[in-house]
Amino acid sequence: MIKNIILLAALALSFGTVASAQDLKTITQQETTRLVKTLSADNMQGRASFSPGNDKAASFIAGEFKRIGLAPLPGDDDFLQTFKVYRLTPDTKKASLNGTELPSDAFFASTTQQQLTWSADQDRTVIVIGETEDFGATARKLMKEDQDALVLVNPKHRQPFNGFKNYMARGSMATALDKGADLVFILTDQTTADNYKIEIENNIVEQQLTNVAGRIKGKRQDEIVVFSGHYDHIGIGKPVANDSIANGADDDASGTTAVIMLAAYYKKQPKPERTLVFVAFTAEEIGGYGSRYFSEQLDPDNIVAMFNIEMVGKPSKFGPNSAFLTGYEKSDMGQLLQKRLEGTAYSIHPDPYPEQNLFYRSDNATLARLGVPAHTISSDEIDKDAFYHTVNDEFETLDMAHLTNMIKAIALASQGIVRGEDTPTRVDKTQVK
Repeated sequence: MIKNIILLAALALSFGTVASAQDLKTITQQETTRLVKTLSADNMQGRASFSPGNDKAASFIAGEFKRIGLAPLPGDDDFLQTFKVYRLTPDTKKASLNGTELPSDAFFASTTQQQLTWSADQDRTVIVIGETEDFGATARKLMKEDQDALVLVNPKHRQPFNGFKNYMARGSMATALDKGADLVFILTDQTTADNYKIEIENNIVEQQLTNVAGRIKGKRQDEIVVFSGHYDHIGIGKPVANDSIANGADDDASGTTAVIMLAAYYKKQPKPERTLVFVAFTAEEIGGYGSRYFSEQLDPDNIVAMFNIEMVGKPSKFGPNSAFLTGYEKSDMGQLLQKRLEGTAYSIHPDPYPEQNLFYRSDNATLARLGVPAHTISSDEIDKDAFYHTVNDEFETLDMAHLTNMIKAIALASQGIVRGEDTPTRVDKTQVK
């Protein structure tokens, strides 16, 4: 009797393994090639945000979601998640400090206000960045906080100050006006602001951006698993050997292709335990505005895990069929995924490039800051990728067998979370910048 039970259990396990292998046959290199080749074609014009090529890519992805049979997100009529953003460009500005008029290149503002008028008779924090302090780190910290401040910057920091100033002069983006901290930075050797007057005016242009999102409703509608990638790239630039289109085949047509393929894969499976959301983000390359908007549409406490997929078109430093997970130490999601891959040809490793800060350089970071186990899966050798953000990031540079196997690996690794059998630990929000 015991032998029979053991035999039946072994047969059930064997059939389960065979079924999984059979399921993965739906993920074909032919289909992977069709998708990534279409998304990285010249007629997509590099998919820059606000470009016709970007709109064309969004329409293509929405068509794929419809063909697969996904449903729109709750409250939406279609797969296009369109939202407003505002481009703010400095128009006029004047400033004086302690009775001295300042030249225009000695100050700049970080603000979402159309007009900013400050004087010393107002109660406002004054911060001094001395010559021994780290200007960049301090400035970035202030920009993340919600406190208005006049920032006096020692002239020793002229070079990074000018870098920030020139960046702001090109125009900044905001998802809402009159929101967040207002900061004015002044390059000066003075350490007090007893008397000052600031007048800043921004030119504001309203624009639209669009994510593409669909779902497979699970048995547990309040437990969500997100599969994501960004479909935008950097568009058209200066010609190199008569080629000016940065096609973005690996960055991130490869990840977007994976999202579409995984949607098709899971749509063919039995109804999942958890609800699955598949989203192609816009505007990752210009500040992650697509993922920011998306994060505001769902309760982050309901998101069990996020598989963000970025640049998986070429083998990793760990060899074929392998990838790495950014922020591996911030939750146990990587361990859960690797456990599911034991005995297969696939593997997922901790991020080997911590100095590259990759955890914060993709769309996972927005949800991770809200406590979601949100990580990016990648296989790019970023430390030596000569094609990154160039016109040479083309379809022909991809390893299609590897890309197809990466999609299969994610399909296998994610099954425990999708079925409700595995639940990653939450990210400690206090440990995320």
